[in-house]
Amino acid sequence: MVSTSHSVRRALRQQLAGDRLLGLRSVPMGLVAAPATPEHKTPVLAGVKASGGSSEKSALLSVIDETRVKGCRRCGLSETRAQTVFGQGNSDARLVFVGEAPGYEEDKQGLAFVGKAGQLLTKMIDAMGTSREEVYICNVLKCRPPGNRDPMADEILACGDYLREQLSIIEPEIIVALGAPAAKTLLHTGLSIGKLRGRFHDYFISGEPGSGKAIPLMPTYHPAYLLRSPGEKKKTWDDLQMVMAALGLVKRSG
Repeated sequence: MVSTSHSVRRALRQQLAGDRLLGLRSVPMGLVAAPATPEHKTPVLAGVKASGGSSEKSALLSVIDETRVKGCRRCGLSETRAQTVFGQGNSDARLVFVGEAPGYEEDKQGLAFVGKAGQLLTKMIDAMGTSREEVYICNVLKCRPPGNRDPMADEILACGDYLREQLSIIEPEIIVALGAPAAKTLLHTGLSIGKLRGRFHDYFISGEPGSGKAIPLMPTYHPAYLLRSPGEKKKTWDDLQMVMAALGLVKRSG
């Protein structure tokens, strides 16, 4: 059983990480961060391996990536991409982050969220009390749109099966949709991200609203938008704290 003092230190580290995410420099009086000793490593999500995931799920994801996505020619983005970006992380993840599309660095490296927006996402994940190795990160599109423009309807349709299959294999407890294109695509809605965020919605693995198994989905602002509009970080942190509470990563008061 985790000791009370350990729980307090864990909560404090999350608070300090959240403060740094929001750009706050002050530290609550009388509170200091716990030293980075082995027993104080970032806690893992209960029931989830630190990295990788089950071999069966990993194999299924790999088959989709290697045999279908990498050679995909379903839309015109196949003519302009450097390489496809399938996604990476724990195939047993309880939490999945879905963005809109790869950017320049992602197209170059073949990995999701590794540019400046990805660095901020890493801080967001760390502030939640988990790590990139424990979650799964992917995008609606598997190829970079030229100039990092928003995905087009035909491109989203072309990639739709890949994303649905990823999510159906992983079966996360919660999905976080980063930005309007991801949220609108997953929820089949035209509402703005400002109207969608702040509460959970149902994402249906079948791809048909109201049909089959539903997974709670939290829409929030994309890290790239937060880099341009840092004043919205507080709203995003509020959204992430609701996700943390639902996963048991933090005890919410009130």
